[in-house]
Amino acid sequence: MPDRSDGDLEQLHERLERLETKLEHKDERIQRLERKTDRLEADRDRLEADRDQLTDTVADLQQRVADLETKTSRLETTTDRLESLANAACKKATANKERIAELQSRELEKGAHLRVDSVDEHAISVADGRLERIEKDDGNAYYRLPESADPLERGGDVSLAYGDLLPIQQLARMDEDMRRSAASSLPTRLAATLWQARTDPSVGDNPWNSGCKDVAEYVTASDLKHWIRRQETGISESYAKKLVSRTIDAILELSRNRLAVRRTTQRANGLEYTERRVVLPDDAAIPGTSRQTAQEPSADTDPDPETTDVHG
Repeated sequence: MPDRSDGDLEQLHERLERLETKLEHKDERIQRLERKTDRLEADRDRLEADRDQLTDTVADLQQRVADLETKTSRLETTTDRLESLANAACKKATANKERIAELQSRELEKGAHLRVDSVDEHAISVADGRLERIEKDDGNAYYRLPESADPLERGGDVSLAYGDLLPIQQLARMDEDMRRSAASSLPTRLAATLWQARTDPSVGDNPWNSGCKDVAEYVTASDLKHWIRRQETGISESYAKKLVSRTIDAILELSRNRLAVRRTTQRANGLEYTERRVVLPDDAAIPGTSRQTAQEPSADTDPDPETTDVHG
């Protein structure tokens, strides 16, 4: 074979150097690509971790939304129920206010003096629509019909407002329809009628007896049983006996235990027996009544409380 010339060797040498340089460049590019691949893989791993975290967050939010929707539904139900209760309470309060206004109007027309702070003068309906405001020597202001005397005939003493009365007195002042509306229990209505019978002749059937010593009045359980049967026709004697106990319980509760139950020993046909009595003690604190000895009015006593103004 012919010998290669020096020129061919140089060309081969240059070509080899170019190939080596190109190979180095490729190695550098491969290294860059490998580094870029490592970064991309790291980014991929981070994004996958973020995706997993976001997926968990979305699941938590969806569960929270579901819980809030359930809670909202419960709250809406509760709100509807409370609104219904509030509406019912408002209706009942309005009805009670109307009843009280009607009772106060009737009492004013009968001559009562009612404390100003217990009366809504705009709800009262009286003749001519006029109320007179007066000041009494107890330092309180009262409403009355113009020039209406105190029905308790106690001069400048306190005349009670409806709200100052015992529950038994409030019920006793109602007519039959209002009493039935205010008290659904028969023993409660019987207790109110029994209390009313003490002082109201219109009841027409008064089982109370005058007492002695420390007792103002009393009614025996046996008389009460017969009275109940006269009030409620058609009931049996056994049921009347049950009503006696329930009526006694009602009158004690409604009078706030101003009345009492005492047992007395009686004798009939040679036999002794114990009988219950509902007793009104002589010193019982009954609003609107006075157990004090009446005194002659002094010459300095003002026969009529000071009149301040008239509302019409």
